[in-house]
Amino acid sequence: MEKTIINTKEAPSPIGPYNQAVLAGNLLFVSGQIAINPATGSLDIADITTETHLVMHNVKAVLAAAGMDFQHVVKTTIFLSDMSLFANVNEIYGKYFKSDFPARETVAVKGLPKGVNVEISVIASK
Repeated sequence: MEKTIINTKEAPSPIGPYNQAVLAGNLLFVSGQIAINPATGSLDIADITTETHLVMHNVKAVLAAAGMDFQHVVKTTIFLSDMSLFANVNEIYGKYFKSDFPARETVAVKGLPKGVNVEISVIASK
């Protein structure tokens, strides 16, 4: 199976040895996105609302680079620094999907890259 690497300047550059996304067949695997402003490279974790919107913006940019949008997402994984953030993140996350919500899991973890509070990865299908 052929794979195509997806990278865009509209989302933050990877902070390790990985790509923003890989298209394999008709499936797009988007690496976990955090609240890094792609224009400045700085973190924006002042509050969970702003942080989550920036994460979703970064996911949207990677999807767009592959010619997709949130309607193509079939699976998401949300990592939280604390499950007490769930309601806020869930509310903002829901605004990015119009219908036919994807499958999802949400887990709290001990730590996330760069001390962020939320990281989201997705799988999309054309």
